[in-house]
Parts: sequence; C-alpha cells; structure tokens
Amino acid sequence: MSERQVDLSSLKNIGDTMAQWLHNVGIHTPEELRAVGSVAAWRRVRSVYGNRVTIVGLYALEGAIADVHWNELPEEIKSRLIQEAQM
Repeated sequence: MSERQVDLSSLKNIGDTMAQWLHNVGIHTPEELRAVGSVAAWRRVRSVYGNRVTIVGLYALEGAIADVHWNELPEEIKSRLIQEAQM
C-alpha cells in the first residue's frame, strides 16, 4: 500500500477498501478528498463500484472530511447529502 493510501485509511470511517476505491478514482490524499467533497467522491466511487457503495459510504466520506463517525452526523446533514447525491 502506498503512503498516499495510508493517509486516506487513517481518516475516520475510511477503511482499506474505501481508501483503495478512492485511490482508483483519482482521490489519493485527505486534501484531495476535501477538495472534491463527499458527494462528488461518492459519485465517482459509485460509478465504478456500483451498488457496493451504499448511502452509508456517502455518510462515511462526509464524516471523514468532518472527522466524526458517520453515525454521529446530524440528520439534517444526512438529508442534505441524500438530496445532493440524487441531483
């Protein structure tokens, strides 16, 4: 595993699999994830990995950016993410 992937998997909610998926869609660092944003990153990953990437994956990405466990995201944020993902 490259140093860049280790950086991603060190983020809250990001395990080795999600880190690899992000790497495979061109997101290699926490800074790149923040710049792309959770919804755009989720769309990229989902476009390649399909239904293996659930809505919880979207929450996980947002939580990784905010440094909180995905389950601790407020319902308002989860609702906004779902709306943005459906656009």
